[in-house]
Amino acid sequence: MRGPATSRLLVNYAEPYRSQILDYLFKPNFGASLHILKVEIGGDAQTTDGTEPSHMHYENDENYFRGYEWWLMKEAKKRNPNITLISLPWAFPGWVGHGKNWPYDFPDITAAYVVNWILGAKQYHDLDIQYVGIWNERNYDSKYIKLLRYTLDKSGLDTVRIIASDSLWEPVVQSLLLDPELSRAVDVIGAHYPGTSSVKEALKTQKKLWSSEDYSTFNDEVGGGCWARILNQNYVNGLMTATISWNLVASYYKDLPFSRDGLMTAEEPWSGSYVVESPIWITAHTTQFTQPGWSYLHTVGHLAQGGSCVALTDGKGNLTVVTETMTRDHSVCIRPPLPPFNVTSQNATFHLQGSFASIKELQVWRSQFNFKTKKSSFFETLTPQKLFDGSFTLELAEDEVYTLTTMTTGQKGSYPDSPPSARFPKVYKDHFNVRNPPFSEAPDFADQTGVLEYYINMTDPGGLRRASVSLLQVPTPSWSEELKELIQECYGRYDVFNNQVNHQVQSHQLLEKIVRMTQENGGGHYTTKIFNEAKKASTKEQQRLSMELMAEEQQRRKMILNLREGQRNGENVFCSRQRYSGYSEAAGLGK
Repeated sequence: MRGPATSRLLVNYAEPYRSQILDYLFKPNFGASLHILKVEIGGDAQTTDGTEPSHMHYENDENYFRGYEWWLMKEAKKRNPNITLISLPWAFPGWVGHGKNWPYDFPDITAAYVVNWILGAKQYHDLDIQYVGIWNERNYDSKYIKLLRYTLDKSGLDTVRIIASDSLWEPVVQSLLLDPELSRAVDVIGAHYPGTSSVKEALKTQKKLWSSEDYSTFNDEVGGGCWARILNQNYVNGLMTATISWNLVASYYKDLPFSRDGLMTAEEPWSGSYVVESPIWITAHTTQFTQPGWSYLHTVGHLAQGGSCVALTDGKGNLTVVTETMTRDHSVCIRPPLPPFNVTSQNATFHLQGSFASIKELQVWRSQFNFKTKKSSFFETLTPQKLFDGSFTLELAEDEVYTLTTMTTGQKGSYPDSPPSARFPKVYKDHFNVRNPPFSEAPDFADQTGVLEYYINMTDPGGLRRASVSLLQVPTPSWSEELKELIQECYGRYDVFNNQVNHQVQSHQLLEKIVRMTQENGGGHYTTKIFNEAKKASTKEQQRLSMELMAEEQQRRKMILNLREGQRNGENVFCSRQRYSGYSEAAGLGK
């Protein structure tokens, strides 16, 4: 999965290194050979490691070339035309909720916003999005999900499937069981970091069960062990048929959250250095020898001395078996907590029956972590395994992964070593003189709050078309409540100027908003004359209120003098209860 801004630096790599990284991720039978790419629908808000730009900064704004997600999906498709594309919003621009951080108050607007992104992917980039989620790790809304299904169908996107709810198994599972209409709208139940377990009620829904976000672990060899264990045991323990890693590639600055939590590391575009980490090759044990549409066999489970085994088939005679014997301390993921368990070396005997009994030989691939010797070896091809009467035995040591398969297309791809690592240059400058910038983000900038875009200045008097930058800020959850309340009172209408930029783009944007607001008001608007009259009336009202307050203050002081005079004359103050009560109310303390 391509998480929030986690591939930001990848686009800045020079060739050939950028293409090499992409090959390790997506090229079939080369590296990870990924089957799924899940991307964020940018929402102009900080979501984990940065801000992804929205395709609609405001209601009538549509731009399907912002950011690098489109480019990344096309690069993945270029290498693997059959890759499955999934989209999920992490955040929404403030206008979607009319200035409030709640997209479900106006579900028709939110559904249209998401569907527009899917339509734009096809219209402008020829990308078919196959699945869409609701709202990453936030509450779901049944009414919105049903409306999203309706809007997709009405827009000719009936083949786009809905995943719910990219959080926990509950309460969405119960909602699906109790609401037949909601159940018809949802195709996949997606849970995050399930700890290889699902719930019984999820099986009753008869939906596909996915670990729609998992791993999120530092990509050293323990991280590779975590990935090996959950890739197998998500099905063995929880019958989940897809596991999606967060994140795809650690391509963001080191000091940002979750450093190096990707399948590989590419965080130095200035040097060209990148590292192919162990999770790439652990992924290959499954992805290079299966495809979407293959089925898990029921004869899977835990090995006698610890570890697990899964078997998959394409239904056409091909078979792939993957075993893992990862020990507990060498396979800990960042979440959830991992209970104790034991794994020891063992001999495992496999018996193939039915149509598989005729198989005479299986290709063998092995990864050994070797934590003691620190001399690990990953995804190495071994001598083919001979079968006798459909049976074979494997000697399995601790912390190993094996793949045995009828597929003969596996390959451990490689490129020459990338350049050595280097620190970010102490002196950095950028003139942004890019005639045709491939991305709207400025090179090496990683937006954290707001969206930094740069435009071609067509009004420059010189012969050179200069690029300039513009900061676009939209209301997000990180804004103060007072500011969001003010924007809400103004019906989400606001504009922000970057005073460091001197070109007409910002002025044009403001004028477009003014015209749109006037149209929404049915032609009603304020003029300078109306403003001055309102200001004059406001001044008169303030003067009137001031006079009233002065009169009340004089009355209060007179009342206090009378009370004091009565005390000096020996008058009982408790007999002046009515006057005392009046004094209390005048002081703002009355009931």
